[in-house]
Amino acid sequence: MTGPQAIEEAEFAPSLGINLANFTRTSSGLYYEDIAEGSGEPAAAGQEVEVAYAGWLTDGTQFDSGAFSFILGARRVVAGFDEGVTGMKVGGIRRIIIPPALGYGSQGSGPVPPNAIMIFRIEVLSIG
Repeated sequence: MTGPQAIEEAEFAPSLGINLANFTRTSSGLYYEDIAEGSGEPAAAGQEVEVAYAGWLTDGTQFDSGAFSFILGARRVVAGFDEGVTGMKVGGIRRIIIPPALGYGSQGSGPVPPNAIMIFRIEVLSIG
């Protein structure tokens, strides 16, 4: 792959169960789909958010999973992850599709190749 791939042109592995028609596209190019809304106040910049997550590449390869806490909007995660978690509530589950420009871009990182589209399933465990 020579350059960034557009999400709209990507082929997603059937195992991912992605139908872009069910997703909302933000102005930045991120796509998200709420699976469960959760309850309480929505997460906002400056709050500590604990999430459980799993990440895949478009070919269905899972590259990471786990749980961690971070300060929302503090740029401690890729921009697409910050944007994708913003507005979620405790118990909420969301799938996000991050374009390369909001992910690791042309550099890649570890198991994520350069210009990769990343798909995450995120559950908010707590907001502090």
